Parts: sequence; structure tokens; C-alpha cells
Amino acid sequence: MTEMVYGSMPVRATEPVLPRWWRTIDKWSLTSILVLFGIGLLLGLAASVPLATRNGLDPFYYVQRQAFFGGMAIVAMFAVSMMSPDMVRRLGVLGFAGAFVALVLLPFFGTDFGKGAVRWFSFGFASVQPSEFLKPGFVILGAWLMAASQELNGPPGKSFSFALTTVIVLLLAMQPDFGQAALVLFGWSVMYFVAGAPMTLIAIIMSIVGAGAFFAYNSSEHFARRIDGFLNPDLDPRTQLGYATNAIQEGGFFGVGVGEGQVKWSLPDAHTDFIIAVAAEEYGLILVLIILALYGTVTVRSLFRLMRERDPFIRLAGTGLACIFGVQAMINMGVAVRLLPAKGMTLPFVSYGGSSVIAAGVTVGMLLAMTRSRPQGEIGDILFKRGR
Repeated sequence: MTEMVYGSMPVRATEPVLPRWWRTIDKWSLTSILVLFGIGLLLGLAASVPLATRNGLDPFYYVQRQAFFGGMAIVAMFAVSMMSPDMVRRLGVLGFAGAFVALVLLPFFGTDFGKGAVRWFSFGFASVQPSEFLKPGFVILGAWLMAASQELNGPPGKSFSFALTTVIVLLLAMQPDFGQAALVLFGWSVMYFVAGAPMTLIAIIMSIVGAGAFFAYNSSEHFARRIDGFLNPDLDPRTQLGYATNAIQEGGFFGVGVGEGQVKWSLPDAHTDFIIAVAAEEYGLILVLIILALYGTVTVRSLFRLMRERDPFIRLAGTGLACIFGVQAMINMGVAVRLLPAKGMTLPFVSYGGSSVIAAGVTVGMLLAMTRSRPQGEIGDILFKRGR
């Protein structure tokens, strides 16, 4: 039990890859992700059937696609989790480069699918959202730059990472995709804080963010409409938020029953952005709490394991990956219960979407690779020796 909780079992250098991976991986987090994927397929059986019916497709068309993309995500997660931190860093930097180029080309070759934001490349049989793949690569690159700045005569990595973050946030805001922009900025801020940023500088950055939000509200009709809808005390029951709120209330503690929910017939995004409303209506608060516990398990356990990590790059990258994973889930569910303005953000491993689920698989694979136990002393031992 001690080894499962703390992951401190020694590893032999000659041990084969798979046994070594199994000994060092965080099994609680891995199990939580697999359970979340299973819940996503279960909810997809209910949420996506009405959409397939409206589009004249096979009733389980979207479920089959979700299973296919989810299978690719699980394979990617396992493959990346077996990599060393150096290999993850190379993969992250290369992935970021490709996603960044795609993000720059998006205004010229992208499409909005009628949603008012140019976020996707459409290939007919499938679409790709570059920002989903940009996030894990950005975290890896940002962590590498910040870790390099801590070395003797190292480059000004924190300044470089801030400049890079500013460019990315501006590109995302142009789509507009303020939700992903906020998530990228949050991930950078967490890593910057862990790297030892002064509170004064963080306060200045937050002030700049506030000024940017004010500017966006006054210059973007898309952004202003969502903020006004969130602040309006009178919720229109015919909007997506109105349907979702009513469904959550109808579900109560135990739900109305499997397949008996009605919100999936009214919400066009019931299988993506508002999948938690379907879960709450049909399965009740019980399933919602289970989903919350699963996301909390992955995020909190990862952060605790990273607290003992000695390598600055691993510690920073793992923290950034864990936080953007957990916060994305929090934002999605917060929108559904009207705690946050509408963001158009999926629930990792649960919502339908090829780009989102595959990118989530890569993100969690990187996180699992960073949190694998390694033959090293505790970071507390180093601090204790320095204090003597």
C-alpha cells in the first residue's frame, strides 16, 4: 500500500520497459482517467443519439467516433507516459511548433462551423482544433525556458516565456477564443509562481489581464454577449444555459433514470460543452460527485507527487499540465451550473470531440510521465541539508 500511495518502490536499471513503467506509474491517476473515459462513452450513448437523429445519421454514429478517437487518445496516453522526461520535452517542443504554425494559419484557412469563432481546420471527414494541441506543448516549452533561467548563466527564460505567452493569448483572442486564452495564461501563471515569481509582478500581470478583459468586453460583441448573459439575473429558459440549469435541477440526487432525460433533445451541444447537464439529469448528483472526485484525484495526486520532485523542469511542467487539466474540467462544469460565463470548453475525456480527447490523452500521458517515481532523494532532504 505504501508503494501505491508514495510510489517509492526501487527500480532496477536492467528491468524491462513495461514492468518498470508499471512499477513507477501513478496507478490511482491512471485508473481515474480510464474510468472518466468509460463514463464519457456511457454519457455519449444518451447525449449524442438525438444529434445523430437530427442529422439523419446512425443513432450511435457519434458514439462510435468517440470510441475511435478515445481509443487513439488512450494509446497516445500510454505511449507518452512511458517516455523519459527528456523525450517528453522533445515531443512537447516539436508539438508546440507544429500547433503554433497551425494557429497562425487559422485565420486564413480555418472555419467557424457557424459558431462565430474561427477555431478549426475542416478536412471534410474530420476537423482539427490547433489550440487543443498547443496547450500541452506550450506548458512543456514554458517549463523548459523557466527551468533554464534558474541555471548559472542561464538565458532569461522567464522573460522569453512571458513574451511567448503574450503572443499566444493574442492569437487566441483574435479567433476569438477567450476561454483557451485564459487557460494558457493560467497555466503560465502557475508555473511562473512555482518558479519563484514575486507577488508584486503577479499582481501587475493580473492587472494587465483585467485591463485586457475590459478592452475585450468593449471591442468584441461575442465576448460582451457572453458576459452580459452571465450577469443577467433573468435566465432565458430557451438558451443553452437555461436548458442545462433546468436539467441539473430536475436530476436531483439520483437522476430521472437512464435514457429518461430530456435536455439532450433541446441542447445542440449536449454531447460536448454541456455533457455534465446530461449526467446530472439522468444519473443525478451522485455521478457528478464521482466525476468531480476523479478529476480531483488526478490533479491533487499529481501535485503531491511533484512536490517531492528535484528536477525543476519536471516539477514546473508537471504542475502546469496538472493545473490546466483540472481547471479545464472546472471551467466546463462551472459554466453548466452558471458559476462562470460560457466558454465553449469541453470536459476532458468525457465530452465528444476528436481534437479535445486526443489532446487530453497527450496531456495526461505527459503528466503521468512527469509524475512517475524515480530513484532520487526527497527534495526535502536537500532543503534540510542546506539549512544545516
